[in-house]
Amino acid sequence: MGQLDKFLSDDQQNAAIAEAKELFGQLIQNEQQVGQEDQEKGQYVGEVYSISYESALVLIHDHYRKKVGGIPSLSFLIATRIDPRSSIDYTKEDSSIILLRVMDAAPLPNAFEAERVRVETAQKASGEDMHWDSQELMDSHTHNLLSFAGVKCRVIGTFFLDKSSSEDSDSLVLRFGSDLSNYYPNEGLKVYKPNDKALSLIVNYRDPDRKDLKTNKSVVIGNIRYASTNRSFQGVSNVEVKILPADLLSQKTALFGMTRTGKSNTTKIILQSVFNLRFEDYPLRVGQIVFDPNGEYANENIQDASQNKNPSAIKNIWQSHPQGKKEDVVVYGILPHPNDPEGFERKLMLLNFFEDDNLQIGKEIIDLSLASDGSKYIQNFRQIRFEKPDTSDKSATVRYERRVLVYRALIAKAGFTPSVTIAPKINSSLGSSLFNSRLLEIMEESGDENPNYISAASTLKKTKVTWKELANAFEYLRDFMTTKSYKEFETWYITERPKASGDSWADEDLKKTLEMFAYPNGTRQIGKVCNQHTNSTNVDYASEIYEHLRDGKLVIIDQSSGDPEINQSSADRIMWQIFSSQQNIFREGAMNIPDILIYAEEAHNLLPAGSDMDLKNIWVRTAKEGAKYNIGMVYTTQEVSSIQKNILKNTANWLIGHLNNTDETRELKKYYDFEDFESSIRRAQDKGFLRVKTLSNLFVVPVQVKKFEV
Repeated sequence: MGQLDKFLSDDQQNAAIAEAKELFGQLIQNEQQVGQEDQEKGQYVGEVYSISYESALVLIHDHYRKKVGGIPSLSFLIATRIDPRSSIDYTKEDSSIILLRVMDAAPLPNAFEAERVRVETAQKASGEDMHWDSQELMDSHTHNLLSFAGVKCRVIGTFFLDKSSSEDSDSLVLRFGSDLSNYYPNEGLKVYKPNDKALSLIVNYRDPDRKDLKTNKSVVIGNIRYASTNRSFQGVSNVEVKILPADLLSQKTALFGMTRTGKSNTTKIILQSVFNLRFEDYPLRVGQIVFDPNGEYANENIQDASQNKNPSAIKNIWQSHPQGKKEDVVVYGILPHPNDPEGFERKLMLLNFFEDDNLQIGKEIIDLSLASDGSKYIQNFRQIRFEKPDTSDKSATVRYERRVLVYRALIAKAGFTPSVTIAPKINSSLGSSLFNSRLLEIMEESGDENPNYISAASTLKKTKVTWKELANAFEYLRDFMTTKSYKEFETWYITERPKASGDSWADEDLKKTLEMFAYPNGTRQIGKVCNQHTNSTNVDYASEIYEHLRDGKLVIIDQSSGDPEINQSSADRIMWQIFSSQQNIFREGAMNIPDILIYAEEAHNLLPAGSDMDLKNIWVRTAKEGAKYNIGMVYTTQEVSSIQKNILKNTANWLIGHLNNTDETRELKKYYDFEDFESSIRRAQDKGFLRVKTLSNLFVVPVQVKKFEV
């Protein structure tokens, strides 16, 4: 029963009826819209003869199938009792449209008899110069009956009309519910194949009540494509599919597909659409950072080339808009690129490990590179932190400066070029020697046991010394600390010396640092990150990158020239900088937390593996907690199973290309309605053919993604 006549005046009823006819008429094509007498039913294709909450069976005749250009697998159909030519009471239960997706053929009750007739007729046509469906072999009545076929469809949801939620509007709006609220098994439903205009409305439908988006700007990413066999006469190849770049903000987005199936091309389109939000009437500057393992975003390369055009790279994206500014794109790399044009300003991710303010930062870089080494002395060394003590605590100050001196000598031995402004000093800032005089005397007295002890003691008494001399001295000092003589010195130092405090001369952190000198592999392992050091700067590149992101710039991290372990450690450190900085702004109660979007290309190299359940990993924490800190993530890789499940479970946007095995498609079936597309994803290998589900798109849409060009 409708409620229209109970609450509205005649004029209001007429207005509501006209508005309902207009809105529903966009989806259901009648003869006035089509304009041809022979298409009285418009895009009509058949009848629903069985329906449930999950699926529907549709009876379709070959005549209507041919008239609408065919009905491809996974195409959209609509089923309804509405006739747009008649008055429509939008409050009635029947005033709705059910959205269906074609899944497969469905057998009719007479299927066995129909197959028998076809087989017998085909036998007659065998060897003849005619097909078995020709009039000579099959009468028109039989031909007509056998032209009916069943099609099984998935029920995706329901379109219906309702009042706008806006307080200052009485108009109707089209709404979509992702289910079927009710059905009557003995009521028929007409089925239509949406034409291009109706299909555009369906695939680009947006919830009219959604208010959480920072911008409603939409961008075209491609066109509808139902199948690998994409025939132009089917009438869908020109239907554009749009996404809202705002869907990516504070959300996780996954792009999966085998190599060369269009993942990077899609990423660039997404990246460009977010970048261009700064040029809208209500501009939104989003900081974007791309971890680029192959250098395809930071450098011109041949795969970006299109016919009669020069190769382009995403670093030139600022050129795609008249208001674009070159300084809005910043490229970082561990090493310069040989193809950088003259005058191109590539920033190098280098840090002065010797600077006081960078000691702990550099140590963290080293620690990250050593994370996979299970050696006990390595793991002990990773526990050391350089935090300046209170300057009023003289003992703590001396101990800290002693550790710093030993650490600097260690990294100098590992191959880090020492800073010219930081010379090795034996004396502390308080004026006293960092090395106890009695300790040095005992070392000299132990020269008979090992002459190197005398050499080490002599070095540690000098007023001027080189880092190389210190490294040798500390190697011998560490060896001396294993002797009986040193243990006797420690007993004296702890209990017998004047003003003994009860503390040993060598604290645990000093011992752990000295222990590194005993193992040649220790300094070799540390030396792996030498290419991240420079002695000519005192700026932390991670902090600098974060400031660029706060300013809404695009930052590209070119990792193509880096060692995999170095790439991982530097990416992790940048991520920690972003996460902790955004977290601090959030805790301070700031009203406007900057939006940051992170792109992880070849994500299996950066994100934890699918079997790794370490919830403290920065990438996992960003996936689980990043939304409240306005951090979004776009990750791209070949295999669904290669990504940790905690990240997958927190992913809102999915873009899926070709996957070639059931292990991956079985994993994908766990999310949204990708189960419907399992077979298509495994079979269709077409480049750029993706199945797209975004936060604003309430169901999966198959798309042929357009080619990216600057």
